Amino acid sequence: MSVSVFAERLRNAMNSRELKQVDLVHAAERRGVKMGKSHISQYVAGKTMPREDVLLFLADELDVDANWLRGQSSETKLNSDAQPASHIDTPSGAPTSAETEIPAARRRTFGKSHKLDDVLYDVRGPVVDEAARMEQAGTHVLKLNIGNPAPFGFRTPDEVVYDMAQQLPETEGYSASKGLFSARKAIMQYAQLKNIPNVTIEDIYTGNGVSELINLSMSALLDSGDEVLVPSPDYPLWTACVNLAGGTAVHYLCDEKSDWYPDIDDMRKKITDRTVAIVLINPNNPTGALYPKEVLQQIVDLAREHQLMIFSDEIYDRLVMDGLEHISIASMAPDLFCVTFSGLSKSHMIAGYRVGWMILSGNKAIAKDYIEGINMLTNMRICSNVPAQSIVQTALGGHQSVHDYIVPGGRIHDQRDYIYDALNSIPGITAVKPKAAFYIFPKIDIKKFNVHDDEQFALDLLHDKRILITRGGGFNWHEPDHFRIVYASKCSRMPPTSSPTSSATTGRADFFNAGESTNAHSSAYLYMNIDVDELYGTVTIDAPRLSANLHPIVDVID
Repeated sequence: MSVSVFAERLRNAMNSRELKQVDLVHAAERRGVKMGKSHISQYVAGKTMPREDVLLFLADELDVDANWLRGQSSETKLNSDAQPASHIDTPSGAPTSAETEIPAARRRTFGKSHKLDDVLYDVRGPVVDEAARMEQAGTHVLKLNIGNPAPFGFRTPDEVVYDMAQQLPETEGYSASKGLFSARKAIMQYAQLKNIPNVTIEDIYTGNGVSELINLSMSALLDSGDEVLVPSPDYPLWTACVNLAGGTAVHYLCDEKSDWYPDIDDMRKKITDRTVAIVLINPNNPTGALYPKEVLQQIVDLAREHQLMIFSDEIYDRLVMDGLEHISIASMAPDLFCVTFSGLSKSHMIAGYRVGWMILSGNKAIAKDYIEGINMLTNMRICSNVPAQSIVQTALGGHQSVHDYIVPGGRIHDQRDYIYDALNSIPGITAVKPKAAFYIFPKIDIKKFNVHDDEQFALDLLHDKRILITRGGGFNWHEPDHFRIVYASKCSRMPPTSSPTSSATTGRADFFNAGESTNAHSSAYLYMNIDVDELYGTVTIDAPRLSANLHPIVDVID
């Protein structure tokens, strides 16, 4: 069975029947078949094959022969016209005569695990796949979808690069499973500076980025039916890892009207006798929110009342602006069991090095069995990247170069101000000013711009303007009215002031067009004139001369 042949025949059958992806999704819902938008997008893109039951559903809905759809030799009907499979080009990799000796009805096929049915990671999903296809065809795409500093010109501190080079000959073998002593010692001292209580060097685990450790921590904890409170919007890896581990991610709302702080009442309502933990993302991705002490205290009180664990993702704790201070929630909960995550990917612009860590703190006596599970999984993966571990001590000591980016005049700080003003100058677009990280999560007036499907919106923006963003639904947001952009690329024309009454802001009002949309794709577009220098270079913004015949909608630059 060839994935590429399946995808091609699926697209042909859909075109012949004049069916869109969303039509098949709705048909699946009516017939009780588990197939969402992300699934069908993967099938159409030729990234994966469906399970047998889903394939049979597709064949029936499209009125084609299932064996033909699989890529096997068969006859089918498209638009009621018989078309022998012999007329269809057979690519290399098609079944040989020996393979076809087994009747198709008895031939074994292999599908993906059902554990992946509820796993979504649109930060790298169908829209990203489409962007990759466009790049392979020679189209340049400006990628504002992922927090990857390097393509935007952020450089690793020279001292970090030098120290890794010096230590490479000493890092060729495995380290201890938890990590190098020097790395864990530095992280322990960093935890002390953050006032995280009851932490020894044995409570420190290094990982290949925080992502690996999130997956590991959920796998060690959850049984079927266990519930974990996860924010909405969230960094989608959290929801994915909870579901993949067999648990259920229950989303509590973060309130846009309250600077995207967690809605404590909503959180309380969603706690059941099956809830085992609360996940906190602070500073927040995708909103850029930074939670004050009062909000953190309410979450601690709630966890204490219901005897819940706290998982706190603090990867952006050193990217805090406006003179504010990040407070680790573990510092406020010495009597609870807390797991705190951080790393160097963002603060030191070394995402590709994959340097993350996990800190266990507080009342570890109530989590002895869980810690044993953590240790078991840690040992199974042997160790994390040893050369990357070797620079943790260097990175956490001395002057923190990231500080230069986040103060007035610094690149991240000023680009934050620029994109915030630019977005809010567009009628129908609003955004809360981020206090940390390098993301903003704008809201679209979906009635004004006629947006009904945020994935289609993201695809349309990609096709029309070659700009890649991540839709709000990719962060488990419940409405098609948000999207996230990374404000990391340089703007060649930075405003002299952030005052909303400045001439710079007035010029930015023309940055996007804000008319009404009657777009047939149920998506809107905010069009702008930009020049992308070698894909990731300087983005020059011109006061847009928008084509009169183009309907406005969403747009974003970073």
